[in-house]
Amino acid sequence: MRSYKGKYKPMHPEKYAGDPENIIYRSLLERRFMVYCDQNSSILKWCSEEIVIKYLSPIDNKIHRYFPDFLIEVKDKQDNKKVILIEVKPHKECSPPKVPKTIQTRRFINECTTYAVNQAKWNAAKELCKINGWEWQVLTEKELRP
Repeated sequence: MRSYKGKYKPMHPEKYAGDPENIIYRSLLERRFMVYCDQNSSILKWCSEEIVIKYLSPIDNKIHRYFPDFLIEVKDKQDNKKVILIEVKPHKECSPPKVPKTIQTRRFINECTTYAVNQAKWNAAKELCKINGWEWQVLTEKELRP
């Protein structure tokens, strides 16, 4: 999968909770979600990689910093406000990798490492959401593709 990076220029910079001149996307899925946040009237505020969460890595057993992709404040159909912390990831990184039929390949080991680190990050994110009364979501191409 090819990686796309760039700067997003919002149509509604007043909705962005951060520096609207420095919004970076690291994939086309992230960019697609930025457009959605910017143009959706139910989203009152949004930001990208503005929250920092510490987590313990299962790989090196050290504390690292995790910057979830998005934090949004939305208004639901009953006019209630809620906050959702969102990570955008390819679907293949959201479930354990399939064990190959042959010997363990470098690719399989990398997929296992990615999955383990993601789980540690997401558990820390879920805990932060629980403390703050926020919701947690992981969005993949299944939810973000038209």
